[in-house]
Amino acid sequence: MHRREELVKRLVIGISGASGIPIAVGLLKEMKKRPEWETHLVITQGAQKTIAQESRFSCRDIEAMATKCYAINDIGASIASGTFHTEGMVVVPCSMKTVAGIANGFSENLLLRAADVTLKEGRKLVLVARESPLGSVHLSNMLSLAQQGVKILPPMLTFYNKPESIEDMTRHIIGKITDVFQVETMGFRRWA
Repeated sequence: MHRREELVKRLVIGISGASGIPIAVGLLKEMKKRPEWETHLVITQGAQKTIAQESRFSCRDIEAMATKCYAINDIGASIASGTFHTEGMVVVPCSMKTVAGIANGFSENLLLRAADVTLKEGRKLVLVARESPLGSVHLSNMLSLAQQGVKILPPMLTFYNKPESIEDMTRHIIGKITDVFQVETMGFRRWA
């Protein structure tokens, strides 16, 4: 094994078709600041549409923020195998369709397969679940995943950190995500 491979930590990031693209962009930017981390990115077709609606970035711009990108249908990619070691995976934003696919082992694309591998290998899986209001099917799927150790992290507004902008609120969610992987986000304000 090469020395670089021994030192690097890998985080798989999936972007699915729900509102919250600025959080995904912010997470990629935050992780890019850390040379000891690689980000392995997969974007769903639904996310491509959401990126066009919510972001000034193109899909290509967002892919350039990651260490490596994968096509959604490339189920033979390295992140589809448990032998490819990672620290875990974040799906941000995570649509309810994606939650349902992960909860039910429906690995029809690379994002779902990578999440399935993360679960079966006992690695950290964080789902930044986006929907409001939540229906009983959504809650049931998320409960099933939480009982398997998945961190369900909806991007909830918080006010104890005294946000002054949308960027402050976004940074707070990014800080909560990176905290799961023991990565400190600059500007993340913890409870006093």
